[in-house]
Formats: sequence, C-alpha cells, structure tokens
Amino acid sequence: IAAIEDAVNRGDAGILITPSGPDVNPAIEKARDAGLYVIALDTPPDPPDTVDITFATDNFKAGTLIGKWAASTLDGGPATIALLDLFNDKIVSVDYDRDQGFLEGMGIDVADPKKNGDEAKTGKYTGGKGGDYTIVCNEPSNGAEDGGRTAMETCLSKSDGINVVYTINEPAAVGASAALKAAGITDALVVSVDGGCAGVKSVADGTIGATAQQYPLKMATLGMEAIAKIARGGEKPTTSEGLDFFN
Repeated sequence: IAAIEDAVNRGDAGILITPSGPDVNPAIEKARDAGLYVIALDTPPDPPDTVDITFATDNFKAGTLIGKWAASTLDGGPATIALLDLFNDKIVSVDYDRDQGFLEGMGIDVADPKKNGDEAKTGKYTGGKGGDYTIVCNEPSNGAEDGGRTAMETCLSKSDGINVVYTINEPAAVGASAALKAAGITDALVVSVDGGCAGVKSVADGTIGATAQQYPLKMATLGMEAIAKIARGGEKPTTSEGLDFFN
C-alpha cells in the first residue's frame, strides 16, 4: 500500500502490482483516480476490475493439463488423491483455479469452481481410462517447501495409500515428495504448476511427475512494455477473448 501511495505522490504513469487481498483495493482505486494505469501480475484482484488489467496465465487451464496427465498416467487404476493447496484461511483465484482445474482434468465434478473442498470425496473420475477416486485431504502449503512437507505429512496421517498428489506450486511439490519418500512411498504421481527452472529440473530428476509451465517474467515484461506505451500516448492493452485478464 505504501509503495502504491509513493507512486501516486511521484506522479508515475503506471504501476505493476501482485494483489495480496482486498486490503490493497482502496490504494489501487486512489492510484487510478490519480491517473495511474494499474496492471496486476499473475493473479487478478477481487473484483478483477479493481485494476485496469491483469497480465497472467490461465491457472485453471494449467491445472486441467496436469489433471489430464495424472488421469492418463493412472491408466484406469484407482486414484487416492491429496490436494496441497495454497491457503485455508483466505480465498484467492490462483488457489482455486489450479486446484479445481486439476480436478476438472481428472474428470471429477468440481461443484463450485471457485471453492476448494466442496467436491464429492469419493466417486468416479472420467479422465484417461477412468476409474475410482478418493480425495483424502485439502491441506494448505503456503506455496513453500516446508509447508508442502507438513501438509503431505498431515495427509499421510489420514491415509498411507495416497498415489496422486496435486500441489499448488513446485516448492510445495518438492516438500511433498520429501514427505512421501520419508514414508517409503516412491510411486505416487506428484503434479504441480509454474515451470520455473528449479521446477523443470525437479521433473527431469523424477521428483515431480509433471508440471504446467507458466511465464512470470514474461508477464512482468509485457506489463512494463504496456505502461511505457501508454505513457507515450499509445493504446491500452485489452483482455483476451473470453477471459477477464490478458492471457
């Protein structure tokens, strides 16, 4: 909030932000009222039109891709699933989009696509060859390696038969894999999202089965280019067709 206010006081042309919750919305509105063009990166604020535009990748599609991969790799076998989310004390779109996208890719009815944990805990998945599924847990990882390990340990205390692990990001996946290894489980499918250098290496060495690659550096680059163009009197960017952000 202080950084946004500083930008207003300087008379900047625009700012890039990563929204962290509704508390920042009044500062964003103040910046826009002062004539700054505000671009959010990675995660749209709530509501999305709080900023002028968001530059992001499609988190729901990313989740769908790894869900499809997991379902196909199971080859019709049963899926005992652990869902390692971002938070359990707040709701952000990147969290439910990736989680619900994964379930959609698996072929599991997500109920409310903007709410984690309200899907049926047992049933049939229809992705790949289809099969039976059981969801053991939804645990927060805070997107961190130690959080992923703790969350996975909690899930393993509920079932030692977990063979599919969805993680919000690759640090959480690495932590989850460490917990699985410590429990003597070496054949679980671990999937994630981001595709950073460390994450791709984790796929190569078998720590993660698959990840959906995204491009945070490109988001920031395009955002800076857009603000520079606007400052020179150029056209403003527009959202991608069918979405509320620039994909």
